[in-house]
Amino acid sequence: MAQNEAVDVVLVGAGIMSATLAVLLKELDPALKLEVVELMDSGAAESSNPWNNAGTGHAGLCELNYTPQAADGSIDIKKAVQINTQFEVSKQFWAYLTKQSSFGSARSFISPVPHLSYVEGDKGVAFLKKRFEMLKQHHAFADMEYTEDKAKMTEWMPLMMPGRPADQHISATRVMGGTDVNFGALTNKLLAHLSNAPGAQVKYCKKVTGLTRKGKGWSVSIKDVNSGSTREIDASFVFLGAGGAALPLLQMSGIEEGKGFGGFPVSGQWLRCDNPEVVKRHQAKVYSQAAVGSPPMSVPHLDTRVVDGKKSLLFGPYAGFTTKFLKHGSFLDLPLSVRAANIGPMLAVARDNMDLTKYLMSEVRQSMEQRLDSLRRFYPEAKAEDWRLEVAGQRVQIIKKDRNKGGVLQFGTELVSAADGSLAALLGASPGASVTVSIMLDLLERCFPEQTRSAAWTAKLGEIFPAREKALAEDAELYRRVSSESDVALELVEKPSGAQHYA
Repeated sequence: MAQNEAVDVVLVGAGIMSATLAVLLKELDPALKLEVVELMDSGAAESSNPWNNAGTGHAGLCELNYTPQAADGSIDIKKAVQINTQFEVSKQFWAYLTKQSSFGSARSFISPVPHLSYVEGDKGVAFLKKRFEMLKQHHAFADMEYTEDKAKMTEWMPLMMPGRPADQHISATRVMGGTDVNFGALTNKLLAHLSNAPGAQVKYCKKVTGLTRKGKGWSVSIKDVNSGSTREIDASFVFLGAGGAALPLLQMSGIEEGKGFGGFPVSGQWLRCDNPEVVKRHQAKVYSQAAVGSPPMSVPHLDTRVVDGKKSLLFGPYAGFTTKFLKHGSFLDLPLSVRAANIGPMLAVARDNMDLTKYLMSEVRQSMEQRLDSLRRFYPEAKAEDWRLEVAGQRVQIIKKDRNKGGVLQFGTELVSAADGSLAALLGASPGASVTVSIMLDLLERCFPEQTRSAAWTAKLGEIFPAREKALAEDAELYRRVSSESDVALELVEKPSGAQHYA
């Protein structure tokens, strides 16, 4: 009987998650033999594609849902601080790679774009002012500015101010150090970098059709979607980083830790403007508050997007509902994901989220004129002829068991790993791409505990990451020093004359 081909690591999906983990593993252990397999014919074809996401370098600077307000009026900034420091960790990894001549410049994937929050009405203004006062006390947000002055707001967001009622009560915050990230370009740079390393392969048009326990690892069945031929690979570790397809693959593995999870697919659309006369008047990402009763993924924002050196504007997102788990998936994805272990949580979520379902259906039925009406809340003088509809990527929100409710719908990301560390899957959505590096470092600690504690890996991790999240959150001087170093390496700011690189 022929022996199966053997590798150390198989990564399913050629998006930002798998690309990041694969490169990180090769940096830590260049001898590892690994293979990335992707269903599509190129990398970053689904959620990591630049037009399938907002491109916001999520750092808690402008996203108001990361600073929830409690019933007593208090504002919790813990999540904003956490996401900010996680993004700083991502920046350190990217900065480390750009210092290697083979990786190339960061300009192709990250651009400086101010991050603004904007609110309307007395209640919104009171919230934003209190949020600003809370965040300003933390060193990660020391550069945040606040204003209720309409002349100042006209400087900050000139496209958005003309045509507003004179008596409208509005306010805004601004952080100049925000970013736009082309996660598609970044993913493909990571994959190209990986492909140049010995013992690493990226293979396209390949579908995983089986995951079977074999000894301490896994046998992975892979089908070529063009020829129909199949092959078996034995792997010590398998990562399921296939976006919406991660859930069916996790179910295929049969690991106990994956039982009970379900998926709630949400589609998305944007309005896109490429008119240079309009685009040049809005150089920012401006986030506001979701309408009362609307879910977190509906937070409206008007964004500068930089893709392949060209600037456009995106407004949205407009959510919708489909039973597909991938943009290029099947309408049978949702029904085929139902199992005995997750039907209870899925029914509980359906029962408790009727308002969300109605909201998504209403979004689907919106006319172009209704979508433009939403845009004109941000940009009162918007002209229909400047905007067109762009279909965004699919997001599969997580449904998981809950002792009290039976099941809950969770927004965000969740790393699910087998008890023996031989397999891990990433489920969920935003702010996933921006904080991928922190998620993958968590995965390393869970699935490669001995190696992570070894002298060799500890030293290498210390070289790549001068400071991790906890230290960045607690030490203001360290935060400023490391963040500044990353900004210089990523060409987000000019290197000061005579400045030294921090080791």
